[in-house]
Amino acid sequence: MIDVVNVAACLRTGGVIAHATEGVWGLACDPANREALNRILAIKGREAAKGMLLIGASSDAFEHVLNGVAVDLRAQVEASWPGHVTWLLPGHMYPRSIRGQHETVACRVPDHTQAREIAAAFGGPLVSTSLNRAGEPPALHFAQARKHFGAEVDLVVPGETSGYTGASTIIDLDGTVLREASR
Repeated sequence: MIDVVNVAACLRTGGVIAHATEGVWGLACDPANREALNRILAIKGREAAKGMLLIGASSDAFEHVLNGVAVDLRAQVEASWPGHVTWLLPGHMYPRSIRGQHETVACRVPDHTQAREIAAAFGGPLVSTSLNRAGEPPALHFAQARKHFGAEVDLVVPGETSGYTGASTIIDLDGTVLREASR
């Protein structure tokens, strides 16, 4: 069992962590901390224009975004969470450092208890993007995360993925499935 209070404290002080999610390992940080965001981009070798994904402990973490969504769509989003489903939601309230070149923001309440516990202890949404260098496959196990990224992050949180075989399904606001996950 991990001490999520200490993990959250690391995140609140600008730390970058590696953590398990549903199908792959992720890099997480405080979305309001520009330095931490830049560290994630540097670790991944990722362009800022692609934007970042946010995870939350529950749909309440995205209340400020979901308020502007049609009632029937909101019900569909909330019914899919927690789940291995990322929704592209209105992102006008997020800075370009999170949205990238998009007008939407990718949001998920993960189907991974530990990831939700970390977000809950943090007290709001977290950036969580796959733990890999651009163009390479993501880390799938704790040992991989620690070996390949342990020196670049502040903390590698012990854990395991929850059995999915890859990244989450991504659905746009109009219901278009942009990426399908497998189990």
